Amino acid sequence: MLYEEICARLLDQIRRGVLGPGDRVASEMELAVEFDVSRITSKRALEVLREAGLVERVRGKGTFVVQELPDLSGVTMPLRGRVAAPRREARTIALVVPDVSDSYGLELMCAIEERCAEHETHLIVRRTHGRQADEEKAVDSLVATGEVDGLIVFPVHGDFYNASLLRQVLDGYPIVLVDRHLSGIPVSAVHTDNVAAARALTTRLLDQGHQHIAFVSPPPVNTSSIEDRLEGFRSAFQGRGQAYELTGLRSTLPGSMESVEGDIDAIRQFRDRFPEVTAYVACEYNLARMTDRALGRERVVACFDSPGDSIGGPPYLHVRQNQGEMGRTAVDLLVARLRGETVPNLTYVPFEIVDAADDH
Repeated sequence: MLYEEICARLLDQIRRGVLGPGDRVASEMELAVEFDVSRITSKRALEVLREAGLVERVRGKGTFVVQELPDLSGVTMPLRGRVAAPRREARTIALVVPDVSDSYGLELMCAIEERCAEHETHLIVRRTHGRQADEEKAVDSLVATGEVDGLIVFPVHGDFYNASLLRQVLDGYPIVLVDRHLSGIPVSAVHTDNVAAARALTTRLLDQGHQHIAFVSPPPVNTSSIEDRLEGFRSAFQGRGQAYELTGLRSTLPGSMESVEGDIDAIRQFRDRFPEVTAYVACEYNLARMTDRALGRERVVACFDSPGDSIGGPPYLHVRQNQGEMGRTAVDLLVARLRGETVPNLTYVPFEIVDAADDH
């Protein structure tokens, strides 16, 4: 058994005095990397040593050799002599995602699943339905099992950061974020350069002759993708045209109690206040459809990730994110992290601007 090889190695180090009373023992993650096994295997090895009275585990600090060691001559392990070369064991990672749909998320999840198969890595999927409480519960429960070696997390919209996610990041648990990042938090993230993408989309509308353009979104606070898209939208003008903002819509947020009709009324009221606006940039596809419905094709609508209107209307001018590349890169980075390699905190994937006519 692989955990026995780890036990035998650590017992040998204690007997030879390499590890003495009070010394820190390698962590579950460090042992997993060294022996190329999963965390559940290294965790079991440390638990066996604890039951044998050789180490003690201090919550939040690590594992240490006990101050008073028992008679080591009476301690035996199943493996004797030279420890065999460790064998590779399949890892398990989990994807924590708000939800998936044809407009966004399905292609991302499929790419993650396919890349995991290429790495011979098991995948567990947990949907949070866009609720931060469910996201915290999912993160805590997955880590607590000890059966998951790392997480890929698509964070939910929120007015504050997920405390469970922050705690795991600060504790060094292997995590890669997709679609957005946590500002100021040292965690690897893979997403579109939303500032550049929104700037390019807005610039396309300006080049088409629209001088009064509005940005439509839910509240952007602490949702990095919306914050970045709003920044990119603002930066596109640079002395040309005029920017308008409608950033209080909530009906498309997961779990929101706000009605679609209420947001549609808000869009119409905005149009009546600013009739000079001829184009709208929606931060997501469903908001584009809502804006289109509210305005009745009276204005040009552009957005992020338009798969086409299943009702029969033409697709919108839009930013097409490379979800496949995002998913594959996230898995590659997490596997590299599990191997003990250093990975970047920020990785951008390419995007393209697609005109409505291009999809006909």
